[in-house]
Amino acid sequence: MKTNRLETERLFLREMNENDFPALCAMLRDPLVMAAWERTFPDAEIRAWIARNEERCRTFGYGYWLALEKSTGTPVGQIGLLPETIDGRNLLGVGWILIRKFWGNGYALEGAKACLDYAFGTLNAESVIADIRPMNLRSIRVAERLGMRLSGRFDKQVDGKIMPHLLYTIRSPRNAAGFPDSSLP
Repeated sequence: MKTNRLETERLFLREMNENDFPALCAMLRDPLVMAAWERTFPDAEIRAWIARNEERCRTFGYGYWLALEKSTGTPVGQIGLLPETIDGRNLLGVGWILIRKFWGNGYALEGAKACLDYAFGTLNAESVIADIRPMNLRSIRVAERLGMRLSGRFDKQVDGKIMPHLLYTIRSPRNAAGFPDSSLP
C-alpha cells in the first residue's frame, strides 16, 4: 500500500508539493544546512527537487516527506525514504535535512525512526542504509542513535564532484540477530 503521510508523537510527514517551496528554500539555501553538499540550491533546482520527490512518491509510495510540527503546522525539514544505488546495488535509504532553527530538538531521530518502522513494517525491507558525509557529525549521531552501524565507505558523484561518504546500515528486526552480515553493503 502506498502512503504519503506518516505521523509521530510530534510530527506529520507528508508528501511535499510546490506550495512547500518557501520551506525548502529555508533549508536548501542555507550554507550551514547544506555544508555536506558543499553548495546551496537556486530556485530552479529546488523546484526540480520537489518534482523528483513528488515522482518518487507516485512511483514508490515514499520519498523525502515534508516534516511538520503537529502542534503548529510549521515545516521543520524533510525526512524520508529514498531509493539509492551504491556500487551498482539498489538499496533503500533513509535521509533527513532540517531547517537550522530546528536542529537539536530530536526531530531527525523521531522522523527517521518512523521511516524505519514503515520500511520494515510496511515495505518489508531487509535493511535500510544512510549515506552520510564523514564531516556530518550530527547525522552520524542520528544514524547511530537509530541503531545503524557503519558498514562501509564509498565515493559518490554529486554534480560532477566526487564526495566521500560513510555507509550506515540497519537490518530489519526480523533478521537482525546476525548483524553484521557481509552480504550487506
